Order: sequence, then C-alpha cells, then structure tokens
Amino acid sequence: MVLCKKWTLAKPFIGKVTPDNFKLVKEDIPEKLNDGELLCEAVYLTVDPYMRFEAETGNAVGNTLFGEQIAKVIVSKNAKYPVGSIVRLRAGWRTHTLVKDAEKEISRSAEMGDLPLSLMMGAMGMPGMAAYFGFLELCQPKAGETVVVSGAAGAVGSLVGQIAKIKGCKVIGFAGTEEKCKWIKEELGFDFAYNYKKTDVDTALKEAAPDNSVDCYFDNVGGMFTVKVLTHMKTFGRVSICGSISNYNDTSVPTGPLPFFSIMKSQLRVEGFLVLRWYSRWEEGETAMLQWIKEGKIKYKEHVTEGFEKMPDAFMGLFEGRNTGKAIIKM
Repeated sequence: MVLCKKWTLAKPFIGKVTPDNFKLVKEDIPEKLNDGELLCEAVYLTVDPYMRFEAETGNAVGNTLFGEQIAKVIVSKNAKYPVGSIVRLRAGWRTHTLVKDAEKEISRSAEMGDLPLSLMMGAMGMPGMAAYFGFLELCQPKAGETVVVSGAAGAVGSLVGQIAKIKGCKVIGFAGTEEKCKWIKEELGFDFAYNYKKTDVDTALKEAAPDNSVDCYFDNVGGMFTVKVLTHMKTFGRVSICGSISNYNDTSVPTGPLPFFSIMKSQLRVEGFLVLRWYSRWEEGETAMLQWIKEGKIKYKEHVTEGFEKMPDAFMGLFEGRNTGKAIIKM
C-alpha cells in the first residue's frame, strides 16, 4: 500500500480563506494494479485563484480540492505510461493518484524542450493559455495601441503584458507593491507600472493614457478598479475579463457605481472567458509561448513553496498578494 495525503474542503469558503477551510486526510492506495492502471506521485502542484470559484460551485465539503499537478508514474500496468513517465493530471490536492482510465484522466502535456517541468503549471500551462488566448482572441491588439493590465505581476497578467509588448503595444500595468512594479517595468518591459495601493487608477491613467486613450484592458481584479478603468477607454475598446480577485473575499454584494454606462457610452466590447474554451487549440498557444521563451521575449517568475503540507498557506497567500508570478508547490 502507498500512503496518500490529500487536502479536502473542511467547510465552505465564506469571506477570507482561513486554515479552517482545509483538512488533511490520509488514505491507502493499493500498489497491486489492474491492466491499464498506473499509480502516480505528485512532483509539482499548483494553487490558483480560480480554485476558490471551483470549490464554491462544485466542491462538496469533504471532497478533495480541485487542481492540476505534474506527476511521475511510480507503478504501471499500462505500456503507454511506463514507470518514470511524467504526466499532467487534474487530480486535485493529493500526493498520489491511482489512474484507472489513462485516456480520460491524463491531460495532454506540452512539448517542453529543456524548460523546467514546473512551467507546465505556468507559462506553458493554464495561466499561459489564459494569457495567450484570453488576450489575443478577445482584445485583438494592434501595434501602437494602449493596453492596461491589472494584476500585472501575477501568473497571467505578467504574461499578458509581455505578449502585448511583442505585438507592439504600449503597456500599463498595475500591481500591489513597489517591488512588483519594478519587476514588470525593468525586467518585463512594461512602459508604465503603478502601485494601485499608492496611486489612484484615475491619476495613473490620466498620466499614462491621457484623453481616454486605452484600447484594450485585460482584467484580473474586477471591482471598483475595473469600473474606473472603463471610464478611460477609447470608443470601441475591448475588454477581456479573466478574474475578479478583489471580490473573492466579499461576503456581501459590492455597491457603488456600475460600469454599464461606460460600456454603452464608449461602445465597449466586454467579454469574460474560461480558458478551456480553447482547449482544442492549446498546442498552438504552447508552441508560441515556447518560442517566445526561447527567444527571451517572455520571461517568467515562480513563487515556489516547498512541501505538500504548506499548500493551504500558499493558496491563502494568493489573496494577500504574496506571490510574484506563478505560485507553485514543489514536493
């Protein structure tokens, strides 16, 4: 038997995420497998803000929390996946997984070349595909246009800003610390970087994009921040809604000015997305991201937490702005 540890939902997420929301559970998994089965051990796991949404909409108390992982096959009765194979699983927050139906349970893996495997959780995984497709498909940027990115030092936003620069745009990023702003401007090449905790968005955009000259907005935060950005957009501007992390801890319906007048007045196109809508095209996005990384046009940063037991703390850190770049759990 192999001892598996897994994090389960102890109680629903209401308001701020706390340690009380999580419970560590142990279970034994048999090493004697049937034909076609394999036993996998996690190598890297990921924590992402969307997991809270998944838990609130589809995770019952007691269930293993949702998420992807990169795992190594340690026991196999499947010729396609011999011992030592690396696979990508949507197995959730668990150290070991018994895969009974490999065709259904194993996700396609990106061609990584000599890149670190952990990037399959970041720039070469779901965050990278959210940046690539969510920005290019919905914002359709053109050279010379002005792009605003919120959550610009995060796993997705940091990539969006760099893709926008590759496409010849002026990029304005907002992040939550001076250190993050320095990183996105000096290392990633953003044209402007503002600490939203110190500089009001209206003041920042009057300086960086005067006369309501924002063409595209990639939104990771939602809330009043986004309401304000929309008032600085050009007629026929495009908005891609990726996340709303500023509202995830809210226990009541936010109040304040609504965005609909700005959307109507400036004839904006605003569209939300879930990245799996483009899953059939992920190879296209992976190929582009791999090439840009190799060429040095895309840079990345990982916020690595070592140890499965620290996974809840890493998750809570997402909502406190502790990570720069992609948050990864290393086993």
